[in-house]
Amino acid sequence: MGTTVFERQKPPASVIAHSLEHTARSVFWLDDLPEGAVGGRPKLTGDHVADLVIVGGGYTGLWSAVLAKRRNPGARIVLVEAKSIGWAASGRNGGFCEASLTHGDGNGTARWPKEMPTLHRLGMQNLDAIEAAEAEYGMDFHFERTGMLAPAIEEHQVEWLRDWHAEAVKQGDEGVVFLDEAAVQASVASPTYLAGVWEQRTNAMVHPARLASELARVAEDLGVEIFEHSPVKRIDTPGSTGAVSVITESGRVDAAHAVLATNVFPSLLKRNRLMTVPVYDYVLMTEPLSEQQLADIGWKDRQGIGDMANQFHYYRLSKDNRILFGGYDAIYNYGRKVRAEYENRPESWQKLASHFFTTFPQLEGLQFSHQWAGAIDTSTQFTAFFGTARDNRVAYAAGFTGLGVGSTRFAAEVMLDLLEGRDNERTQLEMVRKRPLPFPPEPAASMGINATRWSLDRADHNRGKRNILLKTLDALGLGFDS
Repeated sequence: MGTTVFERQKPPASVIAHSLEHTARSVFWLDDLPEGAVGGRPKLTGDHVADLVIVGGGYTGLWSAVLAKRRNPGARIVLVEAKSIGWAASGRNGGFCEASLTHGDGNGTARWPKEMPTLHRLGMQNLDAIEAAEAEYGMDFHFERTGMLAPAIEEHQVEWLRDWHAEAVKQGDEGVVFLDEAAVQASVASPTYLAGVWEQRTNAMVHPARLASELARVAEDLGVEIFEHSPVKRIDTPGSTGAVSVITESGRVDAAHAVLATNVFPSLLKRNRLMTVPVYDYVLMTEPLSEQQLADIGWKDRQGIGDMANQFHYYRLSKDNRILFGGYDAIYNYGRKVRAEYENRPESWQKLASHFFTTFPQLEGLQFSHQWAGAIDTSTQFTAFFGTARDNRVAYAAGFTGLGVGSTRFAAEVMLDLLEGRDNERTQLEMVRKRPLPFPPEPAASMGINATRWSLDRADHNRGKRNILLKTLDALGLGFDS
């Protein structure tokens, strides 16, 4: 069994220890919000009546609110959030806003090959709409259309990149550029890079917490009522009324329709409780780089970066030139629980710090200002699923599997289409009409996920060769990702 570059070129332990010496366990993006942008909204109390009630104050719920108001400005819309707007995945992700609606072309082609031209076009239109939203609504969430760089960090990955580029050329996609070793290191100066593919238009970088905060501000400007610190206990759909009742500890909302945007948290619908598992992802953020440090690494095009390993890293520059560095470990804890204590995993941050200085040894001495973690709602098809329940009064979307920054807007459009009974290009998609397989209950879920994680690690140590378990899962269209 072989080794990875992170094992062959491991930095000294003293470099890792120094880099983490003063790191705060806090989410940089939330700390970086303007004063007054977090919280301050009332708790739901008493009885309310609405045309649409939305459960969840992350991207999915917020886009649903804004787009519903655009469709019907006179509608009364109420959004109910368990804690504060954008506090969970929407406020602590990497800020990679991708056009892909299918967790990458490879996953989409394997599952919905006939629909991929449509899905690709709809995904690009969706990303264009997010870009346009800054001007349309007067928002500022640091949108940068930088594209995405995928570097090969092991020899066997170079051929994967050549195949990827050849397929893009065949499809006439001029925005996919192959970079040989010299070219990729001229773009971003990492000695680990052996080649790269730069998709120039399919990804943008955003400030994730600002995106959530700005969407909430716009929603309220449009007349949406937002209540925070109001966890929903249940939803009722009395047959005789044709309404949906969302019930919290101290209040309720009766509405004609409901959108469930609860992401990684336990579904309010029994049918969806085995559809996702919470996978914990860990992140570091550096202090701002000096001009000399920036010059040492290049990165003038400011692309988002995600390497080609199964256990991959993702990294990007912030507006003030910090480097966010996350990924690799994707941790599932027995029992499907979302718990704050799972966010504290020092060994993951130490591993990330080690891999960071393997990637950028010229930045030795740089320190990390923040470390944090969050739970990702992972589905067996690696991307969101959709549906309605309770006589089409309730719509839901979940299972974004770490690529929801962009696709949550598309999901909001789909859910609103479904509630309105629209028969259109979105609702006709097989991806929308068919549900993926659920994860099994415990203990099978934990056993299967951990066996898959072990197999992915072995593949990374064996020139990418997939064992019988991974090949079987591939054939069944099942898997585990973050």
